[in-house]
Amino acid sequence: MPRLDFQLDRDHVELNQLLKLTGLCDSGGAGKALVAEGRVLVDGAVELRKTCKIRAGQRVQLDDVEIRVA
Repeated sequence: MPRLDFQLDRDHVELNQLLKLTGLCDSGGAGKALVAEGRVLVDGAVELRKTCKIRAGQRVQLDDVEIRVA
């Protein structure tokens, strides 16, 4: 499984924006669609809140790509 490391420069980042910032989708709107489809896991559980706050230490997975937030 490919892994991306994302360095957080603030308290949190919204889930749809994280997907955009890591290049897994083209826009925040596309990120929202991926979340709505149930394709995104946060810490191993399906996350349906498009603007869920992701903080350092959490893991996000889309298909076979894992993002580790530091």
